[in-house]
Amino acid sequence: MREFLLCFVPIFVAVDAFGVLPIYFNLTEGLNREEHKKIIFQSVLTAAVVSLTFLFVGERILRFIGITIPDFMVAGGLLLFGISVHDLLSVNKKPKHVDLESLGSVPIGVPLIVGPAVLTTILLLLGPHGYFYTVFALITNILIAGLVFLGSYRLNLILGKAGGRTVSKIASLILAAFAVMMIRRGIMKYLGQ
Repeated sequence: MREFLLCFVPIFVAVDAFGVLPIYFNLTEGLNREEHKKIIFQSVLTAAVVSLTFLFVGERILRFIGITIPDFMVAGGLLLFGISVHDLLSVNKKPKHVDLESLGSVPIGVPLIVGPAVLTTILLLLGPHGYFYTVFALITNILIAGLVFLGSYRLNLILGKAGGRTVSKIASLILAAFAVMMIRRGIMKYLGQ
């Protein structure tokens, strides 16, 4: 259980289903229930396929092009820190125009559910925790995101705009701290500690 939680929590923060809920709600506003279900299924499937593919071949690709895990930790940490600071300082997460035919895949499946934060996090969790716990935590979080989106109308009423933004800001702050930890660990690996 401890190993699962050690994988689950960082991925939960990286997915940030509650944080992207306002974007999801804006993107799907005015769609009927069946269209919502179709988009959610498409987004969950896309997120799972992309993240699992990256999990199983991402490290090999990085090794092939000469990028080490410490390189990826520092670069990924900097990227996550930038994303979290942007989210913390942004007032509104307004999406640009999207195509309804591909809405579930892009931008909801990738990059809203599975973006750079998730891909970096799963690669870093793989080493210390292995495939089983990392995959289990990843799939659980993707399904949770799907359930959050499925209940978006109810959640939007409960949280309201201010509540959704508050949850998003707290998740971004935790993500920033996680990013600093990744950078620190990457530098420590460079220094051989």
